[in-house]
Amino acid sequence: PLLLCHAEEAAVVVSGLRNTDVFVGESATFTCELSHPGVKNVQWWLDGTPLHNNLVTEISEQDGRIHTLTLNDVACHDSGTVTFRAGPLISSAKLLVKGIFPV
Repeated sequence: PLLLCHAEEAAVVVSGLRNTDVFVGESATFTCELSHPGVKNVQWWLDGTPLHNNLVTEISEQDGRIHTLTLNDVACHDSGTVTFRAGPLISSAKLLVKGIFPV
């Protein structure tokens, strides 16, 4: 019964996404920590577009609680709002990609 009770608790976001500024060509990493594992329907978005695990977009999960998104080799057009959604839980943060201008 104790285990069942814990499983029925709604997970909450312990630590949400943070706004991140990076330069063109760098990597941007976003991390969201949930109170406990087992939340279904985990999805990452960039400006409303669903993200999928590939060479430039690394999506990982640790202990089912810590969800990480790394965007590699970012470009100016990647600037926008990154959103993490796990069931009913949502966390968002801004990604600002800064160009490198000649001095």
